[in-house]
Amino acid sequence: MTYAKITLVGNLGQEPQLRYLANGQAVCNLSVATNEKWKDGEGESQERTTWWRVSVWGKQAEACSQYLDKGRQVLVEGRMNADESGNPRIYEKNDGTTGASFELTARTVHFLGRNENDSGSSTDSMTVANNSGVPQSTATVSATTPKETPSNAAPVMTERDLPF
Repeated sequence: MTYAKITLVGNLGQEPQLRYLANGQAVCNLSVATNEKWKDGEGESQERTTWWRVSVWGKQAEACSQYLDKGRQVLVEGRMNADESGNPRIYEKNDGTTGASFELTARTVHFLGRNENDSGSSTDSMTVANNSGVPQSTATVSATTPKETPSNAAPVMTERDLPF
């Protein structure tokens, strides 16, 4: 038996995108940026940003949609989705160049830092459990209110609805 687990710490590059499948299953897509900084052989600072497409499922997806905003830092644990040969998905960009898509299915999502619009809660981390509803670790829940949701959006969850 083999096991692979990917852990990312990065920032959301856009608002979470929540949708529901025909069977009622919630799925939330996140765009997470990770950064790498180093000095090259000539002492020049270099930086590279890698974008990850993250899929979150079930109640965890609904919580991500409700509590996360663009710019929020998250820690995501999950498995990488590869193409049929085990590599990142390769695609052609609009400008004709080739790109690679790094895709991850989340097992757990830890909310780090604060939302940009938070006014200063002292506890600002939250862990969202896997799809089974069993928390993967303990964390403190922010005393902030969830972001507004339009009336035609997903049902509003409160902190009492979270599985921990």
